[in-house]
Amino acid sequence: MVKQIKTDICVIGGGSGGLSVAAGASQMGAKTVLVEGGKMGGDCLNYGCVPSKALLAAAKKATSLKDAADFGVSGAVPEADFPKVMDHVRDVIASIAPHDSVERFEGLGVEVLQGFGHFISEFELEVNDVRVKARRFVIATGSRATAPPIPGLEEAGYLTNETIFENRIKPDHLIIIGGGPIGLEMAQAHARLGSRVTVLEAFKAFGRDDPDLSKIVLAELSRDGIDIRENVKIANVMKDEAGTYQVSLDEGEIAEKLTGSHLLVAAGRKANVENLNLEAAGVEYTPKGITVDSRLRTSNKKISAIGDVAGGYQFTHVANYHAGIFIRNALFRLPAKVNYSAVPWVTFTDPELANVGLNEAAAREQYGDKIKVLTFPFSDVDRARAERQTGGMIKAITTGKGQILGAGIVGPHAGELIHPWGLAISGKLKIGAMASYIAPYPTYGEISKRVAGSYYTPSLFSSRTRAIVKFLSVFG
Repeated sequence: MVKQIKTDICVIGGGSGGLSVAAGASQMGAKTVLVEGGKMGGDCLNYGCVPSKALLAAAKKATSLKDAADFGVSGAVPEADFPKVMDHVRDVIASIAPHDSVERFEGLGVEVLQGFGHFISEFELEVNDVRVKARRFVIATGSRATAPPIPGLEEAGYLTNETIFENRIKPDHLIIIGGGPIGLEMAQAHARLGSRVTVLEAFKAFGRDDPDLSKIVLAELSRDGIDIRENVKIANVMKDEAGTYQVSLDEGEIAEKLTGSHLLVAAGRKANVENLNLEAAGVEYTPKGITVDSRLRTSNKKISAIGDVAGGYQFTHVANYHAGIFIRNALFRLPAKVNYSAVPWVTFTDPELANVGLNEAAAREQYGDKIKVLTFPFSDVDRARAERQTGGMIKAITTGKGQILGAGIVGPHAGELIHPWGLAISGKLKIGAMASYIAPYPTYGEISKRVAGSYYTPSLFSSRTRAIVKFLSVFG
């Protein structure tokens, strides 16, 4: 017998965005149902942000004494016990999991249905033997790793972000297909834990990032022993009887075959829309994801889509931002719209690479030569000198009138240092606001004030300024 449930909000997907909607809506008094067929916490907790950062933290510890002699310190070189490293990763996930658990959300008043749902009409969703009728639906089913059409790849099998954190055998040679943030983070983590690593990228590594910044990270990855090959065409992949991967490269007249113990594919993601029966709900979608308007509503205005499945930025913080937009629209009837002008993104390699707003190329495309590009190196920041972390730089982009358009940072703590730039862009502040605040000394954060101050350097030290100062000095 089919059970009937009527509710105000039905959230499909228990990842970061869906959980934010469910928690917020329920605590604000809306009757809420949450549907999740996989693990609570979704990709970020179980296969993405959390385990990858835990693995990177272990890798950083493994190389913590690499430059110790420069500080007058010596001692035993750390050795990585790979199974114990993976235990650390699982422990971190387990420590966060209760916050995303079924029990916590039921405690918040959310009715949790564990199973995969599919629409049977514009206003109804079926989950196992339960039929949910809701005033508003939110699709937050996220995305998953996808693989390029390489001959033999599917037959050989491979790791993705969903399976690599279950691997407890240290790769002898890890081959990674994909030179984007996920691939390069995993490359550095495994290299620092003792694996040989080769990255194969069909185009350019860090292809979406500012080349002035990304080349600094790529140089450090090279120093870690990672072999990064760009503009590579893979002819085929096979796995022999011994379990060794054979990756054949098509280099024109010169063919090369790489052998590796493990193969990771980190070359794109695909929205999870299959099996939702979106046609029955009148929801339009493309291979990139569900089509939404600026208020995140689908072609069926009673159904919204947030996070990765909406086909835009694939970041956890964007999914959480979407959740807030939905709640303002659905619960408070406010015509809230998305604004992506201040979306930050960070690659958590060492050094970190962080961006917000427009990079130089995008700014020139929109504003032409009416922009100012400001740069400042960490080598001129005293705290960075004290800790011998002088590699890297900041780049800020403004209009000719000082409106902040974007910023990029490569260096220590870049993911933290990018925060005020996001605030400045969302608050429509000018560069003078960043230049005039009092920065504590000595901190890495001084770099933001120093680069902002460089906006005024040409005018402050011009011949005209010197003439004015000389004139005023006559009056005592």
